[in-house]
Amino acid sequence: MKTVSFLTLGCKVNQYDTDAMRSLFLARGYEEVSAKDKADICVINTCSVTHIGERKSRQMIRRAKRLNPQTKIIVTGCYAQLDPKTIQQIDGVNLIIGTQDRAKVVDLIEAYGSSSQAHNAVHDIFETSQFEELNWAHPASNRARSYLKIQEGCNNYCAFCIIPYTRGKLKSRGVEDIYHEARRLDEQGFKEVVLTGIHLGNYGVDLGRQVDLADVVKMLLERTHISRIRLGSIESVEISEELVNLIATNERVCPHLHLPLQSGSEEILRKMRRHYHLQEYVDLIPSLRARIPNLAVTTDLIVGFPGETAELFTETMATLKKLRFAGVHVFPYSKRNGTAAAKFPDQVPEAVKKERVHAAEKVAEQTATDYRRSFIGKTTNVLLEQQTEDGAWKGFTPHYCQLKIKGEGLKAGMICSTRVVSDDGTMLIGERIEEG
Repeated sequence: MKTVSFLTLGCKVNQYDTDAMRSLFLARGYEEVSAKDKADICVINTCSVTHIGERKSRQMIRRAKRLNPQTKIIVTGCYAQLDPKTIQQIDGVNLIIGTQDRAKVVDLIEAYGSSSQAHNAVHDIFETSQFEELNWAHPASNRARSYLKIQEGCNNYCAFCIIPYTRGKLKSRGVEDIYHEARRLDEQGFKEVVLTGIHLGNYGVDLGRQVDLADVVKMLLERTHISRIRLGSIESVEISEELVNLIATNERVCPHLHLPLQSGSEEILRKMRRHYHLQEYVDLIPSLRARIPNLAVTTDLIVGFPGETAELFTETMATLKKLRFAGVHVFPYSKRNGTAAAKFPDQVPEAVKKERVHAAEKVAEQTATDYRRSFIGKTTNVLLEQQTEDGAWKGFTPHYCQLKIKGEGLKAGMICSTRVVSDDGTMLIGERIEEG
């Protein structure tokens, strides 16, 4: 039996794409093995959102070939789409696919995998206007959560972002196609689905606005029994009144919104070509919290953007402290050739970026801790996903706080009522509330 391994860098969309390709290989009779084992084929799903992601992608390719010189290397994902010529020059690569045609991955590797030269199957992503249906069956697993990709591409072209050039224009998945995959997840016992995409909040725009993200959520509530529906990253200006109502009134929709801020300075937001003003964002957060009790608001932040002076960074820090996020992903600005910001003057030195990342992370860690500790003494539930070394189980609450409990008869996929008793600095500690 032929064997295949998978290595994935980057975002939730990449993870979904890897899972889909895994299913396609398994359906064709391949056996999955660890990346450390000597697989016949190694699929490497790359990232290009930062230069570090690209560097790690190249390192991963070389390491995979070094560990197993006989393996056939497939390189896919954003970096493959963006720069296939560079990847083609890396010794040992057999096939380059990009961010389209993943449905053909098995056929392509069987057709070209034995070639002594890397076959470049990447084509112009802007020629693609339809969402690529992979039609994959979710393999049985102990996972409690699954990503559900409903959208691809982005039309925003923020000054710092390379992703529109790697994923192409906005492409929304058909509602019925979403339903059929959600039904499979439901039937296989997954308790939570995470709706994901490159520009999730713009779902339906390319379909003539006949449907939107709220319609997808309503459909899942009405036509499936999935216990939890969680939204992936969504732009603050794309939150509709109907979507807020769904979160506020239905316990199956997780009270968690990931709203990328990117900068707490109005001047930097303007330079970034973001589609909102700082005050709009600042005003939105308390209004959402007022309507959705205990709402978890998480965000992304880029520091060291070109032209970010010490004074402007101070503004960002003040915004960060004011909004008190439940979680923040802090990134140093990464210069991406081909984006508008790559040509901006006043590029910030790397050492300064590192200092600002550290300062922002320190504030973010404190506000995240404060948010978690607000649940001590309260009752919530946890979806168990993984057993720890000490025999306990951990998973996530609806508010996306990690929580650990002990007890008899626990297993992955269980949703347990829990009384929160403490916080260990990284996650909540709970006591199971026995039913009956």
